[in-house]
Amino acid sequence: MLLPKDGQIVDVGLGQKMHLLCKGKGNPVVVLDAPTGMSSDIWFHVQESVSTLTKVCTYDRMGLGFSKRLMQNETTGLEKVWRISTTGRMVDDLHRLLQAAGIPQPFILVGSELGALNGRFYSHIHDVQVSDLVLIDPIPEDVFEEDQWKEYWYGKLLPLLQARQFSAATGLSRMLIILGAIEPTIKGENVSEEVIQRQKYLLSNPAHQSSAVDEHYFLNESAAQVKDITRFKPLSSRTSVSVLTGDSFDEQMPDHLNRMVAQLQKRFLEESYPSANHIHIKGADRRMIYKKPSAVSQHLRKLVHQRQAKQQSE
Repeated sequence: MLLPKDGQIVDVGLGQKMHLLCKGKGNPVVVLDAPTGMSSDIWFHVQESVSTLTKVCTYDRMGLGFSKRLMQNETTGLEKVWRISTTGRMVDDLHRLLQAAGIPQPFILVGSELGALNGRFYSHIHDVQVSDLVLIDPIPEDVFEEDQWKEYWYGKLLPLLQARQFSAATGLSRMLIILGAIEPTIKGENVSEEVIQRQKYLLSNPAHQSSAVDEHYFLNESAAQVKDITRFKPLSSRTSVSVLTGDSFDEQMPDHLNRMVAQLQKRFLEESYPSANHIHIKGADRRMIYKKPSAVSQHLRKLVHQRQAKQQSE
C-alpha cells in the first residue's frame, strides 16, 4: 500500500472515506486544497516547509489519490444538489472531513486553481471556521463565458487528459513510465522514493485519472457555483484574503488567453475581495506550488507567525 505513513483514511459519513495527511504540530492549522485533478502530493514541498511551524493538512478530494469514490449504485443523496466532481460537493466533503478529523478552528485555508474555487465557496459558507483565505492562481468564475477559453479548455486540454485516462486504463501508462516517457510531477533530491512511487502509481491508476478528467470537465459548473455563492453570501470581514499570482496563469498557454485570464482575475478580485493582499511571484505561473514552493511557503509562514503572535497577545 502506497498510502503515506502519516496519512489516515477518515470515515466522513454517508459511506465515504477520505485520505487526510497532517504533519507538524500547533495552531493555526493550515489546510491545503490542490489544483484541478491533482492529489495531495502536489503540496509536498510546501507542507514540509510550513509544518516546521504548525500543523499542516493536505487531503485527496473524492476519487483522487486515496479517497476512493463511491460506486455508481451507491449514493450520498448530495448529487440531487451538486453534481459529482463540482465545488459544492467537494466543499461538503471537506467540511465533513475536517469535522471528523477534529481539525481545530479557525484555520488557514489555502487553495490553488480549483482548490481556490473550493476555498472561496467554503469560506463564504463556513466563514467563522476560516481566519485566512489564500488563493493561488484563482480561476475567474467568468472565464467559461469566453468562447476562446472554452475552445482551449474543452478542445485542447481535456482531450489530452482523456488520452491519459485511456493510457492508464489500457496499461500503456505503466509502459511509458518504465521507459521514462512519463515522469512524476514532484521530483528532486529532497523527494523521497515513496513519493515518487506513489505518483507513478496514480499516473497509471484509471480511477484517479478518471476523476481528474471529471474535475476538469465540470470546472465550468464549479465556477458557476462559486459565482452564485459569493453573490448570495459575501465573505465575512473577519476573514483576511491574500492572492498569489505569477507572471502568467499558464506559461504553456497562448499569450492572448493569459491576458484574458489576468483581466478577469483583476475584475473578480476587485469586486469580491477589494481589500485582498495581492502578491506577485516573479517567474511563476499556476505551477508555482511545486516549481516555486519557497515563495508560497514564505507567505504561508508569515501568515502563521502573524496569527500565532495575535493568539499570544490575546
